[in-house]
Amino acid sequence: MCGICCAVSFSVEHFSRDLKEDLLCNLKRRGPNSSKQLLRSSVNYQCLFSGHVLHLRGVLTAQPVEDERGNVFLWNGEVFSGIKVEAEENDTQIMFHYLCSCKNESDILSLFSKVQGPWSFVYYQASSHSLWFGRDFLGRRSLLWHFSDLGKSFWLSSVGTQACGVAHQWQEVPASGIFRIDLKSVSISQSVVLKLYPWKYNSGGDDIRECVNSLTEISAALPTFVFVSVNEAKLYLKEPVVPLNKALPQAAFETHCSSISRSPPTRETLRVFLTDGHTREVVQQFIGVLSVAVKRRVLCLPRDENLAPSEVLKTSNRKANVAVLFSGGIDSMVIAALADHHIPLDEPIDLLNVAFMTKENTVPVNFNKKGRKQKNHCEIPSEEFSKSAAAAAAAAASPRERFNVPDRVTGRAGLKELQAANPSRIWNFVEINVSLEELQRLRTTRISHLIQPLDTVLDDSIGCAVWFASRGAGWLVTQDGAQPYQSSAKVVLTGIGADEQLAGYSRHRVRFLAHGLEGLNKEIEMELGRISSRNLGRDDRVISDHGKEARFPFLDENVVSFLNSLPVWEKANLTLPRGIGEKLILRLAAVELGLTASALLPKRAMQFGSRIAKMEKNNEKASDKCGRLQIISLENLSVEN
Repeated sequence: MCGICCAVSFSVEHFSRDLKEDLLCNLKRRGPNSSKQLLRSSVNYQCLFSGHVLHLRGVLTAQPVEDERGNVFLWNGEVFSGIKVEAEENDTQIMFHYLCSCKNESDILSLFSKVQGPWSFVYYQASSHSLWFGRDFLGRRSLLWHFSDLGKSFWLSSVGTQACGVAHQWQEVPASGIFRIDLKSVSISQSVVLKLYPWKYNSGGDDIRECVNSLTEISAALPTFVFVSVNEAKLYLKEPVVPLNKALPQAAFETHCSSISRSPPTRETLRVFLTDGHTREVVQQFIGVLSVAVKRRVLCLPRDENLAPSEVLKTSNRKANVAVLFSGGIDSMVIAALADHHIPLDEPIDLLNVAFMTKENTVPVNFNKKGRKQKNHCEIPSEEFSKSAAAAAAAAASPRERFNVPDRVTGRAGLKELQAANPSRIWNFVEINVSLEELQRLRTTRISHLIQPLDTVLDDSIGCAVWFASRGAGWLVTQDGAQPYQSSAKVVLTGIGADEQLAGYSRHRVRFLAHGLEGLNKEIEMELGRISSRNLGRDDRVISDHGKEARFPFLDENVVSFLNSLPVWEKANLTLPRGIGEKLILRLAAVELGLTASALLPKRAMQFGSRIAKMEKNNEKASDKCGRLQIISLENLSVEN
């Protein structure tokens, strides 16, 4: 995972050879292991490339990478499949090698059509003065663009700036395909023309994905001197997932067992479905494809494989390489259970559980403030975790109910299930307790610009909750008590994508009741189509701010294709009550994996389970614009830090 940035100027006198300090700082937080900048100059333009690497696989490769012909590559991605990358190899080097051997546009499109895994990239092709860039089909990696006035310069970056008046000008690059800019022609025409190479499912049809029809919508959000058009040759990328199966049952759709809807759901209720041979086969196939997706995401990272046997046995001293955003709900429980199948047994797994309290605790607490030395103002001060720990300790001294939110209750129950399933594993249940004061302070100084350009109350709630959870600074709770803990895991697994594909939200049930299975199909299709702009860019920016990488098993291309291939009634049955009907196939998978009570937990949104929603205002709607996300000036930032 990396922080990547490319700044292009068509007016040399206005060009800065260095990134703005706050942007450079934000990029370094994403990629703490290596930083490098590279300048490319032409008669008509100049390009500044900046790369910041979080090292996770192969040999540490500083970015940007370049070759003798002047080509430059910035890569923020993971090749999990589609292109062969050996365990000791670095995918940045592999991708750049293939790119430099591409002879034409079709070769470049063919290459990116093969890659399975999350990515965003910038590629400067010197011979054609072309700048290629884009995000993967699902938009699992952030990429923003910013165009200056009068077209004198534009920026591409994983994350935006914090400067007041600038932050709102950053917009997410649509995950509609790959874009190309002819830099030489821009300098002559004084207008920026974005050529789009869209995603298309190769089914023999003439239509190029619906996103192409929204070119006017993309252009409407851009300055008047920026134009978007489909490439003249009508070339396209092949979609990596199959289209959604919208088939409807020939007979009237009824519940699998009519008595289920009239009785309280139990684990035996779910077992009734598994007595059907076809259903059980489908569930086993689902477990298989999801298990492979988890395996790819927990094994592609360095481990202490050269430790002596005596050191390996000291599992209590081992650090976790993988963490799970953990509520104890069905999504995170299945992810944790499958991760347990593939992560070495002597390696702990961190379960990150976040809770917010509504009133500030002012009980004074002495706490050891020893922490890492602050190298520069880009880092979070070491005393910041001290304040968090102090607030948590104060709450521990008072009734624990201060943080006894729904997700904390289900998280503890889920921990017991996992411990029962594999008592040999060290499960680090990390209680992350956030006070109102800390939320407000860090929203202002660190989180707001990460959530931007999204700006609703819902974005604020989820963005803040995910930021605190993925930071991993909290209390490790064991039978012997609680002690301060900082998760060292660089990989954070999250269950996003399950609700969108398996009718997990209440709006799915509303749509089904109003329009039946046809309406439900349309809702699921819409959910997956907008996940790049609604969720994934934001979550990538928020999690990566801690020098950690978000990985999304439910959004693995093979998982999405498998679920898309199924008729909707094999994934969900909304004639059944909550706790069974939504995400039915996932609940059945949980039973097959040996999980118990968690298989029956109804869907509960993170903002409500963690109790961050309504924490500051009770009369807000999720879709309202959130005034708390306003970016403050850099002068105020220096005071806060």
